[in-house]
Amino acid sequence: MPHDAMDEANRPMTHEERRVILASSMGTVFEWYDFYVYGSLAAVIAQHFFTGLNPTAGFIFALLTFAAGFAVRPFGALVFGRLGDMVGRKYAFVVSILVMGLSTFLVGVLPSSASIGTAAPMILLLLRLLQGLALGGEYGGAAVYVAEHAPQGRRGFFTSWIQTTATTGMFLSLVVVLGTRATLGQEAFDAWGWRVPFLISVLLLVISVWIRLRLHESPAFTRMKSEGLVSRAPIKEAFGRWRNLRLILLALIGLTAGQAVVWYTGQFYALYFLTETLGVDANIANILVALALLLACPFFLVFGALSDRIGRKPIIMTGCLIAALTYFPVFKGLTHYANPALERAQNQAPVYVVANPEDCSLQFNPVGIASFTSACDLLKAFMASHSVHYINQTAPPGTMAYALVGEQRIDSFDGTSLPRAEFARRNARLQEELRQAVRNHGYPAYADPSQINFTMVLLLLFFLVLQVTMVYGPIAAMLVEMFPTRIRYTSMSVPYHIGNGWFGGFLPPVAFATVATTGNMYDGLWYPIAVCIMTLVVGLLFVKETRHNDLNAP
Repeated sequence: MPHDAMDEANRPMTHEERRVILASSMGTVFEWYDFYVYGSLAAVIAQHFFTGLNPTAGFIFALLTFAAGFAVRPFGALVFGRLGDMVGRKYAFVVSILVMGLSTFLVGVLPSSASIGTAAPMILLLLRLLQGLALGGEYGGAAVYVAEHAPQGRRGFFTSWIQTTATTGMFLSLVVVLGTRATLGQEAFDAWGWRVPFLISVLLLVISVWIRLRLHESPAFTRMKSEGLVSRAPIKEAFGRWRNLRLILLALIGLTAGQAVVWYTGQFYALYFLTETLGVDANIANILVALALLLACPFFLVFGALSDRIGRKPIIMTGCLIAALTYFPVFKGLTHYANPALERAQNQAPVYVVANPEDCSLQFNPVGIASFTSACDLLKAFMASHSVHYINQTAPPGTMAYALVGEQRIDSFDGTSLPRAEFARRNARLQEELRQAVRNHGYPAYADPSQINFTMVLLLLFFLVLQVTMVYGPIAAMLVEMFPTRIRYTSMSVPYHIGNGWFGGFLPPVAFATVATTGNMYDGLWYPIAVCIMTLVVGLLFVKETRHNDLNAP
């Protein structure tokens, strides 16, 4: 590093730089809060907006609605990226936060499906799409804005403050949800109190807009605008020229895809695994995850600052490698320490579903119209909804599916052509017979709090979030540094939001559907592991280090 650049990197942070970081970070925290409060309440939302589905399908549908917000994030990146590259960084993320705040508030006042029928989930989906569009414009604007204010040798550290905002926003959403539940009580919270965290967003919206309006435009954009170098067609430039399109593809496959699945596995999937698979009380699980987030959050800054010294790429690649190697032992450790009775039952009385594979459907019903009434499907639906780890065993054609719980056999039935009343009667009897069988063989209905090793569960969750800080802390600086100023907002936002919106956002429903189909409660981890390996290979071979790149290059 040249001597002048070294002096610039080592000087104290100016008052203006602190204000830029604080204002950008606080606004982004509030926007992430708005987005993730839905994720924190997915199970409750399923009860109010997807009441026509069985519990397993309803929960998957709620997760898919959550993921729908991620699906449109790349389109938000295009809309707001174009705006940010043509009009200015500040203007784009003021508009984005208005869209986000208003959409979140409307979720809080939306009538349930019991009141307005199918219109409720449709409107909910529309609001999630608006949230996704807004978030697609938020992150890129904040990251570019801060990076363009930072001295060259400290961009990793400066932008790592933005990287803390996603986790901080999730932490804030968990705290508000827990506080509301504790204040109102579980019954009132489930009935109407779940709306309070959404309604609070109005206050956050006012604060965020006030903060954003006080900011000035970034110096790099101002300089480029004064020189008449602003792009008139940033989308065409970004995607119509192979040189830049190649960088976008490398940023997606070799950086953000792996970063995204590590992020969502370490935070959201870990939370869902504790509550939905292991049966840990929601309050306990939320508190443990919130503590892990709080303990690990400073490491975003640690790895961001470290990337200024040794490079962004080595830290991100190492995080992906550690994740791919440790996910199975870590999640098996969560089972061992959070629900040891479940682990014992699985070892002592394994459950088998014996059926002809042609009679078994994919246990995935994203639009709620599939009917799982075959003998095999009825058994698998029970296992999935009761967190029973099972093994598929092939039977010859014509065999009526049955379950083996230890040495006990429970025969299923084919309900495809039965009248509704007859089907309901026989299914209730089958469900009760299965329930008694798994309970008699030691499968617990929920995780006993007195048997949870809280210290070890917290340590494992902290380890998962620590991996998140490795891949996420340096990535904003690296993405900003990969692209020229005139199309930077658009170019960096699109791969970031495809990676996080698609590869990451669809992780929970894909993982849960995989588990419901295969019966192995750890099989959902194959998806993030495969994506991590893909990113590791592409990143190591084709992605170049960026920390010495000049941000003022047009």
